[in-house]
Amino acid sequence: SDPKSQGNLCDEYGRLKARVEALQKSQRHLMGEHLNMLSVKELQQLEQQLENALKLIRSRKNQLLFDSINVLQKKNKELQDCNRDLEKKLIENEKAKALTQQQHSEQQGQQEAVPSLNMRIYPANGSSEEGEAIQPLARVNSSGLPPWMIRSIMER
Repeated sequence: SDPKSQGNLCDEYGRLKARVEALQKSQRHLMGEHLNMLSVKELQQLEQQLENALKLIRSRKNQLLFDSINVLQKKNKELQDCNRDLEKKLIENEKAKALTQQQHSEQQGQQEAVPSLNMRIYPANGSSEEGEAIQPLARVNSSGLPPWMIRSIMER
């Protein structure tokens, strides 16, 4: 509240107001407005400011592009590595599948090469008439042998 500090505030206000007006005028000039009021020297200074600003903008843009390119190249390399790994796994799976199919074919070929045995079971009394009961193979006596084996041993 002292008159000296109020005078300092008024001076400060005046300086700040002049600075704001100068910045607004400069901004209008940079935006291409009110250029007809400028001298040749002022136009040259404005041109230099614009060229310097463009250099900074281009430099920043180029840096962002280079960074983006580096990131994309790294991703590309990672994807190529992943693709190579997947191709190896696919080849391994195809080889394993082919081997399994080959083994399966060989097993089928071996099964076809072994003749099937068609055995006929005859009744214990030696008759082969159709009406007689035939003893099942699963029946086992006290010796643990099926009846047909016992008959063969006893007949000898």
